[in-house]
Amino acid sequence: MLPPRAPGSELRLRGERHTLTRDRRAVRHHYDVGNEFFALFLDVSMTYSCAYFSGGAATLEQAQEAKLELVCTKLALEEGERVLDVGCGWGSFALHAARRHGAQVLGVTLSEPQAQLARQHARNAGLTDRVEILVADYRELGDERFDAIASIGMVEHVGQKRIDVYAHQLAGLLRPGGRLLNHGIAKLKDFDTPDEGDFSERFVSPDGVPLALSRVELALERAGLVTTHAEGLAGDYAETLRHWIERFESRYEDAVRLAGPERARVWRLYLRAARLGFVTGWASVYQVLAHRP
Repeated sequence: MLPPRAPGSELRLRGERHTLTRDRRAVRHHYDVGNEFFALFLDVSMTYSCAYFSGGAATLEQAQEAKLELVCTKLALEEGERVLDVGCGWGSFALHAARRHGAQVLGVTLSEPQAQLARQHARNAGLTDRVEILVADYRELGDERFDAIASIGMVEHVGQKRIDVYAHQLAGLLRPGGRLLNHGIAKLKDFDTPDEGDFSERFVSPDGVPLALSRVELALERAGLVTTHAEGLAGDYAETLRHWIERFESRYEDAVRLAGPERARVWRLYLRAARLGFVTGWASVYQVLAHRP
């Protein structure tokens, strides 16, 4: 008797981790569920990362706008500065930095559907002269130099073997005196596990493995960057996920319609498991600010 076929929502990647080709395939698997699916539970700006409730925000929309402004404030953005948004998603930070601070922003993502919607958002906001969105990997960027770089929710997808490459690449893209804000999930336990387990690895986020904060800091230091600030946001992410779960449940029938019953169930479980990780102290979220001397 033959074994049963693999579930349609499962992906088992082969070959060396975090090559350009494999990273593109991993990203497509995560995001090919579609922009409409993510819109079911994200805020109106489609910000797919930890919101900032600690400042007193009452709604998810307020908390995500507060987070975007927090990043801009930490980067001390000024009118006309050139900013790189690594892993720009649907463009929420790029648009915020351009609209509120007059920055000239280049956003890069590996997801074509994300890029298309981000460009549409820029057109709708009248910001196409300040915001450019490319489908590209951070390792493919050329010789341009930036005054500031924001990497929000990207570092989890870099991997242990590539974290030094990541840090050196971003440091090399900064002008002297330039600033980097790295916002990402960090493990607090089980540092030696090579992945997040079969469920996340095969069904949700292939090759997405948070590293210890100390490892990320070491990579930044090796790249010649000087850390000036670090802030933990575990409670904020637990609250963000609570809002996402409530929104997802309230539109669960739409999730089934858009993604099918199997993938809807996967995401229902994934969102709950992710929140548990921050509630129990398995992981945290950090913003680390560094500059190039």
